[in-house]
Amino acid sequence: MGTESIESSFLSIYALLTFFTFLLVSKLSHKINNGVLLDLNFTKPQAFHSLAVTRSGGLGAMICFKLFLGIYYLLYSKIPYDYLFVGFSMFFIGFLDDLKINIQPFKRLLMMIIFLITLIYFLPVRISNIDIPFLSVIIANEFFSTIFVLLCFLFIINGANLIDGFNGLLTINLIIINFILIYLNISSSNVEFSMILISQVIILLSFLLFNFPNAKIFLGDSGAYLMGSLVSLNTIITNNLNPNISSFFFCTILFYLFFEVLFSFFRKLRQKKSPIHPDNKHLHMLSYYLISKKFGKDKGNFLNSILINLSYLILITPGMLFLYNPTLSRYWFFALMIIYIIIYLRLYRLTKNIFDI
Repeated sequence: MGTESIESSFLSIYALLTFFTFLLVSKLSHKINNGVLLDLNFTKPQAFHSLAVTRSGGLGAMICFKLFLGIYYLLYSKIPYDYLFVGFSMFFIGFLDDLKINIQPFKRLLMMIIFLITLIYFLPVRISNIDIPFLSVIIANEFFSTIFVLLCFLFIINGANLIDGFNGLLTINLIIINFILIYLNISSSNVEFSMILISQVIILLSFLLFNFPNAKIFLGDSGAYLMGSLVSLNTIITNNLNPNISSFFFCTILFYLFFEVLFSFFRKLRQKKSPIHPDNKHLHMLSYYLISKKFGKDKGNFLNSILINLSYLILITPGMLFLYNPTLSRYWFFALMIIYIIIYLRLYRLTKNIFDI
């Protein structure tokens, strides 16, 4: 049996294991510590459900990812320690919140920074393909390189957690990103690394079966942090493995996760609010208010996820044309920022007089 057949067989078995893992987790997690994982807070700014749903998707995703690392070791006789460390550490921080252990946002951010700096410095994790000459010179310095990579992780991880408020919104977005990365790596014959990416798509698709259109399970903070950290590492490694591709193209496919955090940070500062505390004025929430007015809350929940991800896919598609052109990739990335702001301001005006937000 050839190597490709063995890999396909392992992936088929792994897909079945992930499905049954999420099935078991969705059925049994409500019994953990008297239902501590159940999301019963229907009044928080980012709550759009009306029934108790377990926040155990992250636990299922972590179990599945650990299973894959075992399969990876059987196939290649090595362990990707960068994935092992970043996945477990980010999952751990988020799982504390899922268990309703009250940690202030600043302390949670500080824990994240400590874990990530440890990963970046000691493993190490570097970004070697940058299309901005002066930035390439700056990150040649080890200290500034660590800070730059840290910021990349923080933006994407927190972006993942930020948009994880509707059924399928984050999950579909991560599936799209990972499919693009798989295509790029298989085209470049990075088959072994592609296996790691495919495993994550399998996890996300299996979870989606229990989260969309009607949620039986949520990712929770642990799942958002875990999958957000993994897609960050996926993109950094793909960028390094494909120096012929513009680094701004990778910025483009991560645009929604990145710019949602950046825009919200400055928006809250302008409104004299704490940038680390949640509110209900994010783009995906404004669009939900309009959709739910016409279709109702339940349909509005999953229709909003479809609309936003379809819009995201349409907007990043031109970036595929500029894959190998740093200048045009850069222009399109900044054009996306302008498009986002225009859409946001339009949605804000449409909802301002209709909803008390």
